Amino acid sequence: MGKITGFKEFDRKTEAYRPVDLRIKDYGEIFTGYHDKAHLQEQGARCMDCGVPFCQSENGCPVDNLIPEFNDLIYHNKWQEALVRLLKTNNFPEFTGRVCPAPCEGSCVLSINNSAVAIKNIEQAIIDKGFDEGWVKPYIVEYRTGKKIAIIGSGPAGLAAADELNKIGHSVTIFERDDHIGGLLMYGIPNMKLGKDVVDRRVKLMQDSGVEFITNVDVGKDITTIQLQQNFDALVLTTGASKARDLLVDNRQAQGVHLAMEYLVKNTKSLLDTGSVDESDLSAKGKDVIVIGGGDTGTDCIGTALRQGAKSIVNFELMGKPPVERASNNPWPLWPLIYRVDYGHAEVTEIFGKDPRQYHLMTQSFIKDDQNFVIGLKTVNVDFKDGQLIQINGSEKIWNTQLVLLSMGFVSPEHYLSDDANIELDERGNYKAKYGQYITSQKSIFTAGDCRRGQSLVVWAINEGRGVAAKVNEYLA
Repeated sequence: MGKITGFKEFDRKTEAYRPVDLRIKDYGEIFTGYHDKAHLQEQGARCMDCGVPFCQSENGCPVDNLIPEFNDLIYHNKWQEALVRLLKTNNFPEFTGRVCPAPCEGSCVLSINNSAVAIKNIEQAIIDKGFDEGWVKPYIVEYRTGKKIAIIGSGPAGLAAADELNKIGHSVTIFERDDHIGGLLMYGIPNMKLGKDVVDRRVKLMQDSGVEFITNVDVGKDITTIQLQQNFDALVLTTGASKARDLLVDNRQAQGVHLAMEYLVKNTKSLLDTGSVDESDLSAKGKDVIVIGGGDTGTDCIGTALRQGAKSIVNFELMGKPPVERASNNPWPLWPLIYRVDYGHAEVTEIFGKDPRQYHLMTQSFIKDDQNFVIGLKTVNVDFKDGQLIQINGSEKIWNTQLVLLSMGFVSPEHYLSDDANIELDERGNYKAKYGQYITSQKSIFTAGDCRRGQSLVVWAINEGRGVAAKVNEYLA
């Protein structure tokens, strides 16, 4: 695929983000777009005729994108044909092209001893050009089956399931407890990484295709699953894994200690509702901010705090600093567990002069004042020996802070909906259903996405949304 000698002739080159000094002044997307088509054609040319495309393997793309095919089409400047290939497997490449960490690139054969093809950039460019050129249109269903499906939760899994079921001809209604459709895409990912106009554009397209959306209805509280079953032929639970992992140490209840998602949601909601940033007590403006936990959510907290005007930003990580190159126990084509600099880290480094991350740190307690406001926290350095965490005596340290954000992942979905539906949970507290089958312990109730598999990637949510749609269709046949 691509140019036979392209991987020898061209180096990897990714689309640059907007300059740091400009992008931190607003919440616009950090991306610069696909303006240099020649550069993208070169990247498509780098795709090797590798025989077995590991980018589409189990360790690569969860939705089995036809990556070598659309790379070759971009190399030959056939953008519309590339869009057709991309949409065969991925319902929402405008989301994955922006927020997916690109496991496909980690499994790229070229990355064994070179830099991977810039697959993620190509994917985003294809769909963005498709929208710009008017190639992406509503899917008009010619025949309706008369079957009705209710989907609870409008994140990527729910949207993918709805998109697939609607195309088959079933009537689909999505129920969302928040005031905007999108779930994680709307409120869990900041505007600078995923513009909400991008989410709204897709929702509008689905509405025009026949999908019905109902907001501000919390199934399990405002309406029961039994009531829904009286009006729908099948239910699909795609509520996400919204129960966050907490840090239960002394003075956890001090004011100024918040879960990361509470912080991110409030700022995004303020931007949506008023057009301005959140300026409540939860704002980082003028404060020494400490983010506990890494990952994408931690980075998003860092980027948001910087834009709000934080005085300083530090990011604690329990584990050590990852290696620059793959370790011997992390071979290709596994996802490379290496040191990376995400957008938030780069921004803080440029503004404050150093990377915000501090490694091998464990928080022992929060420190509060007489009014119950957090004013600091106490840490200890840790190490790992034979899989055991060891605290290093004499390494205790006090850190000043007026805002602490807990970004340590999610443990499970909330359980009021599963209680109402009377479905079984697995040993981790997720809705119990076998991958590939998606049926719960209750007839006609299916589940998919993070609420079934645990916290994961948007692309895996799309994978499961497509999968559950196929099983619901089989059930209704």
